[in-house]
Formats: sequence, C-alpha cells, structure tokens
Amino acid sequence: MLAILREISVTCFFSSYLVVLLLESLRLWRRIPGRGLSVIVMASIGLVTHAAYILMRANPASVSGTEVGILASWYDWSLMLSLVLASSFLFFFIRRPDTMVGFFFLPAIMGLIVLAWIFRDMPTFSRSEATQFWTSLHAASMLIGSVGVLLGFIAGCMYLAQSWRLKNKRAGSLFRLPTLESLSRVNRRCLAISTTAVAGGLTAGIAMNLNQFGQVGLMDRTVFFSLLLLVWLLVATSLEFFYAPTSHSKKGIYITLVSLGFLILAMFGALTTSHGQSGNGTNLRRESTSTHPSSLPIHLSFSKNGETV
Repeated sequence: MLAILREISVTCFFSSYLVVLLLESLRLWRRIPGRGLSVIVMASIGLVTHAAYILMRANPASVSGTEVGILASWYDWSLMLSLVLASSFLFFFIRRPDTMVGFFFLPAIMGLIVLAWIFRDMPTFSRSEATQFWTSLHAASMLIGSVGVLLGFIAGCMYLAQSWRLKNKRAGSLFRLPTLESLSRVNRRCLAISTTAVAGGLTAGIAMNLNQFGQVGLMDRTVFFSLLLLVWLLVATSLEFFYAPTSHSKKGIYITLVSLGFLILAMFGALTTSHGQSGNGTNLRRESTSTHPSSLPIHLSFSKNGETV
C-alpha cells in the first residue's frame, strides 16, 4: 500500500483540480448531465491524493537526517494550505451545487500548488524550529476550538431557554434574550469554527509529535479523546449543514450541547497525562514507557524497503 502511495506526485492532484475547473467552466456554455457528480468525484480524488502526498512527506523516513524538520518547509505549508482550500471548496460545492464558487476557489488552490513548486528547493527548517512552530499552532488552534465549543454551548442553552419562554408566552418579560434565529446562527458558526480549529489543532499536534518524538501515540488519552471530540464535531457539523431535520432545530442544539462533554473528556486527557504537564513530566513519562514494554503506546509507523521504521 505504501509503495502505491509513494508513486503519488503533485501532478496527480493538480491535474484533478484542473479537470474540476474545466468542468466548472462548462456550465457557462451548456448544461451537461452528471457534471455536478463529476465535479464531486474529481475533487474527491484530488483531495485523497493530495492528503496522501502530504502524509507520505510526514513519514520520518522520507527526510534525510534527524535534524531536518518534518512538514517544516514553505513547500509543505503551501501544499497544506491548498489542501484546506480544496476541502473548503468541496464543502461549499456539496452544500450549494448551484453556485459557481469553483471560479474563486480553484485558481487559488492551483496557484498555491504552483507556489509550492517554486519553493520546493528552499531549505527546510530544523526539527527544533519545526517543533516550536507546530506547538504554537497546536495550542492556538485547540484554544480557538475550545472557545468555539463553549460559545456554542452557551448559545444552545440560551436557545432552549428562549424557546421555552416563547412556548409559555413569557417572551415579553424583563428577562430578555436574543431571538431564536440569532442564537441558531451563532450556534452554527461556533460549530463550524470549533470543528475547523480542532481539526487544525490535531493536525498540528501530529506534526509536533513527529518532529519531537518521531511517532504519534494513538492510544494516549489526550490524543484519543481529542480524536473523539473531532469525530463528534464532524458528525454534528454534517448533520447541521446537510441534514434538514436537524438544521435550525432543537435537535441540532442538543447535538451541540453534547460537544461540551467531549471537550471535557479531551481536557481531562490533557490534564491527567504528560501532555498538559511540564517538560520534566514528559521526560519521566517517556522513560517509564521505555522501561515497561507492556505500557508502550500504539503509534503511527511507516515501512521502507520492507523494514518498519
């Protein structure tokens, strides 16, 4: 499987996005049956190959030397930014296929890929510099995601309170709250922001661990609970934006309220492991896991020429 992924090049996903742009351009001349489905398929192929290419570049075996940073060059960052834009384009296209957002997204996506190709020979940052960068991005993203979940929870509570007051005809009292429409909009925006931020924070955390330790402990409580939070937020966002019975209703509000429980679990994992402690605690934990083989975490690994690294 890894041998196939190694064959993926920039040309693969750049060509996919180019085909999507051509398909989007065809709507200016004539109506073609199945064009929308073709756009989704080609954009998905581009996203999968794009993500696989970046994943292979995150392989510690793909860098020469232990001091060379992983995902720590302008080439990598430009490709990752274009991947985010490509994901955003697919989201908006699926949500509103009648709009022509591709004419704005796709040139920017392809331009960033070209820019990355121009930067491909620039020197890569060191492991320590890369670790500092990804650590800062990880902390900032998770903070934004946590604030988004909390604001969404507060907006959801106010929505339920205002809904109860309207049902019982008490909306005219001195205890005034924003309208249900306003609270619903706030809830949706907080859900979208928190999902995006947590996804970015987890990605940055993976890159941080690869640069610092050369692996990612998937069964570490912090990583596990953070993954659960992200999965739940993705499900909640999908239901809110793509499932009509949930959108703008109490069901969507209840789903958002549950997000706070997953956030608490993630915070619990961070505060009860070395993830949320000082560097000394981290070193002691690393030493203890290396001393006791039974406590070794499951981690991401790659193979090269038949050998696991």
